[in-house]
Amino acid sequence: MRNRLAALLMALILVVYLVLVVQRAVLLIASGSGVGIAMGVALIVLPFIAAWAIGRELLFGARTEKLVKLMAAEGTLPVESLPQRASGRPLRDAADADFPQYKAEVEAAPESWRAWFRLGLAYDASGDRRRAREALRQAIRLYQGEQRAGRAAR
Repeated sequence: MRNRLAALLMALILVVYLVLVVQRAVLLIASGSGVGIAMGVALIVLPFIAAWAIGRELLFGARTEKLVKLMAAEGTLPVESLPQRASGRPLRDAADADFPQYKAEVEAAPESWRAWFRLGLAYDASGDRRRAREALRQAIRLYQGEQRAGRAAR
């Protein structure tokens, strides 16, 4: 819940920032000078790219949170029994020892979004954030495909 509030606060700050930047961009474009117009266009384009990226991250967070809730309700989330550092992050050696189990689970059932989700959590615990996000995105795609197939079957 705390992370969600922080993300929403950051999104709100971004909206305020975008309004102020677009206002300055319009003033620069209205100046009529070549440099002012170029800077004004850049000020309009770059913040919207940032807004798109943040929106994508918020959507990723909401979708992963939904899958966590589903798995928690089913009792299929892995039990967090790894020893932890003072920061709360698992010790990498312990996480690496558990990793082959989750990788084998995905190899045995590559169409299972639950297996991909657990693999993503294992990658994250091992400190490999890039692969963790890829695995979690694959879990989201598989879950969404499963939902679409269920609606089409009705």
